[in-house]
Amino acid sequence: MNAFEYAAPRTLDEALAVLGEHGDEARVIAGGTALVTMMRQRLVRPSYLVSLREIAGLDRIEAANGGLRLGALVTHREVETSPRVRERLPVLAETFRRVASVRIRHMATVGGALAHADPNQDPPVTLIALGARVEIRGARGRRELPLEEFFRDYYESALEPGEVVTGVVVPSLPTASGAAYVKFLPRTADDYATVAVAATVSLEPDGERCRTARIALGSVGVTPIRARAAEALLAGQRVGADLLRAAGESVKGAVDPLSDHRGSAAYKREMAAVMAGRALTQAWDAARASVRGTR
Repeated sequence: MNAFEYAAPRTLDEALAVLGEHGDEARVIAGGTALVTMMRQRLVRPSYLVSLREIAGLDRIEAANGGLRLGALVTHREVETSPRVRERLPVLAETFRRVASVRIRHMATVGGALAHADPNQDPPVTLIALGARVEIRGARGRRELPLEEFFRDYYESALEPGEVVTGVVVPSLPTASGAAYVKFLPRTADDYATVAVAATVSLEPDGERCRTARIALGSVGVTPIRARAAEALLAGQRVGADLLRAAGESVKGAVDPLSDHRGSAAYKREMAAVMAGRALTQAWDAARASVRGTR
């Protein structure tokens, strides 16, 4: 690992000033699970590390416009165990619970994981299916993006030089809705998924027809992928096993997997269809249970 200087500013403005002064030589560090590994492998060699740990307010889970806001320094373990998250968005708590190991979840942060833009991560898949928006701060001010637009390419995000992720806002599910996250693991529970899928389904009051659906997939492209064609198949339709299966099959046209030690591209494409059908079925079942619970 190369030598570097370490800064721990106490305000976001101070952190942005350091980043602006040192440009490409500086990297933001939060949990450090990804960055430190990359530094040890000499994939990156920053001269300055700018810690966000001393900045107040970035480590909170808060109510926001009927949904939740996760600060950039909130750890995966904190999302997993938060009573507020478990009550309002249990699928989000479950998704974070399935990330790597407990040791990693205690260190890895929400903002750091998003900024790393690894297409094989679990949380972005569910966050995209839930319609999350990422908060960004830079010298020119604040901005927000739908999370699905934040990921641009393999390990590449929409962050401009000198910008940092400050949080992510996750809307609550509408009434008569359900959500699910599923993934297929090639080996152990702390490995990356071969395919990961999250789905949300919102039903009409009759509990049979789909009002809207959102489907997101991970580990099957250079970024997380939204399966819009599959969503369109479901919208306004009376839902049944055949339609859910057809929607799952249609994700094959959305994904663009790479062949690697977890499986060939063709295998991953087939698995994407299977897992999408499974996620949609679970989300549909949860939505129908929600409708029954309100009658």
